[in-house]
Amino acid sequence: MTNDVVTNLDASSALKWLRANIRSRAGRTLVGVDGVDGAGKTTFANELAELLKESGFEVIRISMDHYLNPQTKRYAQGRSSAKGYFEDSYDYERFSNEVLEPLGHGGSGRYRTAAYDLDSESEVKSPWRVAPDQAVVIIDGMFIHRDELCSSKKKKIWDLSVWLEVPFQESFHRLAGRDQKLNADPEDPRNARYYQGQLLYLQSCDPAHRADIVVENAAPHAPVD
Repeated sequence: MTNDVVTNLDASSALKWLRANIRSRAGRTLVGVDGVDGAGKTTFANELAELLKESGFEVIRISMDHYLNPQTKRYAQGRSSAKGYFEDSYDYERFSNEVLEPLGHGGSGRYRTAAYDLDSESEVKSPWRVAPDQAVVIIDGMFIHRDELCSSKKKKIWDLSVWLEVPFQESFHRLAGRDQKLNADPEDPRNARYYQGQLLYLQSCDPAHRADIVVENAAPHAPVD
């Protein structure tokens, strides 16, 4: 990955940077938080949301994990397919229709927050909500710097986007602590679908280069004041 034109900060400094850069924006602001599986996307996005709420912002939190494809589509290329993991995990069309378009600039503001429940492997229809004209929409998820959503740093649907930089050795160590089916070694055969699929993403999209800010997130960070 090439990070030569990207700002690299620790998590605490990154949260302050985002708060400062969001303050001057009018209308709705779409913020995307990306990283490999186990990079801490949900935690970072939640921390940013709380920081902004404390500063008086209206915040909407959505996770792309609630817009997964059903199993028939996720595994259409095979249970162990890395290509399938990268290409077929998420329902981008529905996510765009129910989240990105209505919450973007000039959007209707009428949005949903979920279309799929992973625990029950079933479709859900969250109630329609209406966003205020002034709001920060924080979305965490993998692969959000794909070409469909972000073909370059200057041409993307996100007003601001974040890449959480965490080595695979650390991210899989975290994942193994949450899911006994995975191993802490990224190159363990049990991890092949996920490890190789994420490598495809890094190689084809270079998300760190497309993001507005790169956050070193391998270690705990100091509290934000």
